[in-house]
Amino acid sequence: MNSRNIAFLLAFLAALIYGISFTVAKDVMPLYINPFGFILLRVSAATLVFWIVGIFLKSEQITLHDFARIFLASIFGIALNMLAFFKGLSMTTPISAAVIMVTTPIMVLSLSTIFLNEKATKKKVLGILIGLFGAILLIVYGRDLEIASNASLGNLLIFLNATSYAVYLILIKNLTKKFHPLTLAKWLYLFGLILVIPFGIQEFKDVEWIMLPNSAIYKIGFVVLFTTVLSYMFNLFAIKKLKPTTLSIFIYLQPVIASLYALLVGSDSLNITKILATVLIFCGVYLVTRKN
Repeated sequence: MNSRNIAFLLAFLAALIYGISFTVAKDVMPLYINPFGFILLRVSAATLVFWIVGIFLKSEQITLHDFARIFLASIFGIALNMLAFFKGLSMTTPISAAVIMVTTPIMVLSLSTIFLNEKATKKKVLGILIGLFGAILLIVYGRDLEIASNASLGNLLIFLNATSYAVYLILIKNLTKKFHPLTLAKWLYLFGLILVIPFGIQEFKDVEWIMLPNSAIYKIGFVVLFTTVLSYMFNLFAIKKLKPTTLSIFIYLQPVIASLYALLVGSDSLNITKILATVLIFCGVYLVTRKN
């Protein structure tokens, strides 16, 4: 297997992990650990891992201006991104969360048009409008009161998460050209840890660790080690051989994987609104990403 095929495999495995984590994370939130406490645990573990790995990297000189941009990227890519996602996921359903996340490429195109002067064709604009309409439809009407505690607010927070991640991609674009990805990762997560401590420290303290069943411990470990650390590393290695646009396509696998897994374990259900919203979002994504 050549290096490019290995990169595709790693990107697929990362998407597989992310897709499964929608349901796995929801199984422990908020029953055993509240969302912000989970975020603090997740970011703390990732920060520790990346700084240990960073010991073996060649030191890179980072200016105060670059530190400011890294800090800003950490706000959108780590703190706001994760806090909004986990809080939203605790209030909505895995399928709704996964489908809304597919709007990220649409938001990236919108922000790139504004801030990076990328050309927005009629086809792309149409795709953006169709995709956003699908997301709004899911946010407003795609609630399942028997499964989700507050689906409308939860879906809105997931949409905020997708938007903040799009902003992060715009901010991080030029930084990836100057620094090694692991150098960026360790500083992004360190700043992110500082930012999430005030939100998560109390919920982290409230966890009755000794009372957790083994199943909950395994699921928490999966999210911390696989979703946060391993999948991030997979994408770092994959992006060495693949273009960012190629790698981003794999995000479209996440709602498919999440839906199949959620339906398989019986933690979510389908309805006509979710199906219609999914079709609209994928039509929008198709129009935006289609070259010809």
